[in-house]
Amino acid sequence: MNITELGRRHGLSRSTLLYYDRIGLLTPSGRQLNGYRRYTPGDEQRLSQICLYRQTGLPLAEIRKVIDKPRKDLSAVLERQLQQLAQEIESLRNRQRIIVGLLQNRRLLERVNIMNRETWTKLLRASGFTDADLHRWHRDFERMDPAYHQRFLEFLCIPEEEITAIRQWSRDAIE
Repeated sequence: MNITELGRRHGLSRSTLLYYDRIGLLTPSGRQLNGYRRYTPGDEQRLSQICLYRQTGLPLAEIRKVIDKPRKDLSAVLERQLQQLAQEIESLRNRQRIIVGLLQNRRLLERVNIMNRETWTKLLRASGFTDADLHRWHRDFERMDPAYHQRFLEFLCIPEEEITAIRQWSRDAIE
């Protein structure tokens, strides 16, 4: 198949495929009699992998390493990418909280589908949690992983002073 057909099949422009060829990421297997690039089913399979890894946000240089090296590299690269995405998501959530704070309208959190304290509490109450269960949950969370408890409370958009209070009475309950 030629470059235009391959591009159409994968929703990529001709210039993207030419760029992949130029950087050695996807080199056509040969040329047709008219001089056009010729891509084989193997080339198309490689492009499918490239497209999949692009969807994860991996840079092209990383994709090339992953495709050209053994599978053990794939796990490490994807784990790093997952960690980076988690950091980016946390950064975006922090930005959302700041914007909501500046606008002084906590109802906006519901409109942008952010999990918040009220929604989380309603969910636990609907599951049958009592006040005592909620206190026990916080106490156990604080005992098992204090840093993650902190991050989770921040994720729920609870103000810092309330987080401090929740964590303090959780620690007091442990002792």
